[in-house]
Formats: sequence, structure tokens, C-alpha cells
Amino acid sequence: MAHPSSNLADFYREMGDLFGVELRPHNRWGGFKALRQRWTAHLEGALLRPVLLIDEAQEMHPAVLNELRLLTSTEFDSRSLLSVILAGDARLLHKLRHDDLLPLGSRIRTRLAMEYADREVLMACLQHLTQCAGNARLMTPELMRALCDHAVGNFRVLTTLAAELLTVAAERELTVLDEKLYLEVFATTPTKERKRA
Repeated sequence: MAHPSSNLADFYREMGDLFGVELRPHNRWGGFKALRQRWTAHLEGALLRPVLLIDEAQEMHPAVLNELRLLTSTEFDSRSLLSVILAGDARLLHKLRHDDLLPLGSRIRTRLAMEYADREVLMACLQHLTQCAGNARLMTPELMRALCDHAVGNFRVLTTLAAELLTVAAERELTVLDEKLYLEVFATTPTKERKRA
């Protein structure tokens, strides 16, 4: 789903668009039936379960999450018509503990809580990315360690820092990125209060 913070009507519009079913948002019962029929026919014809991936699921309204729960299972919850992957941050786990979402939380079969990545994992990622980009020696080992140390265990922060350095290096036509460039790009300028002191 591209828009997880949708209300129920928009949720049905997007579901209809994703699964090629013409839905009328004002007729939720008709949309409910049409989607379930599409998934049932798919299961019977292909023996493969459709999968819906929802990124930023912590943004979803509780009413939409509950509608999804009702929509995806049949035969008294003994048969799942659609596999749903909810990807989100820690707020999602907190949201699933609310009373109105306990029925959904109890149906989640597998939970994978990702913690901060340690320095070795970040380093392996950075080495892999530079190697796949075609230049494994683009960054000095010291710079790579500095990036991993300042990424606070987050892959997105790591790649953002590296991308900023790469942009500056491209502008300056540098062939190797080092700690000196890191210090130039990310050096903090002293505030007026510090200057006065």
C-alpha cells in the first residue's frame, strides 16, 4: 500500500486499484465481497497466496487495520485469503496493544523486531554497497569506520551520510573519499555563544 494513513473509503479505493477490482467506496459491503472473491479465485487457480505489504503501518487508522483483519480471513478465521506484512517502527507495536486492536495483534503469527545494527553489520553493508557500485576502494577504511560510528545503528542514516559525501566528492571531482572530506562536510560551525566564550 502506498498510502497507509488512508481512511476507510480511500483504503478500499487503493485495495481495488492494487488488486484490479472495480470498487465503489460508498458500498463497502460490495467492495468487501468483490475483494474476497478475487482472492479466493486466485488461491484456487494459482495455489499462491497474494501478499499485501504495508510500509509505515504505524500510520494506519485503527478502523482500517480492523477492516483489513476482517477482510483477509474467512471460515471463522481458519482460512487466510491474503497474507499481510505490516512494516513499521516501534509505534506499531505500541498501537497493536490498544484494546480496539487486540484481536488483530493476537492474529499476527510472526514478529520481527529489528534493533540497531552494530558496527560490523553496518560496515558489511557499506562494503557491499561500494563493491556493487563498482568501486570497492571509493572510501578509505578510516572513513568507513567513521561513517559506521556516526550512523547510530541505522542503515538509512549510514547511506544518507555516504550519499552527502559522494555528492560533494562528485562536485570536487575527487576519486577517493576520506576522513578529511568527512570533517569538512559535517563540521559544525560554532555558535555565537561559543565564540563569545
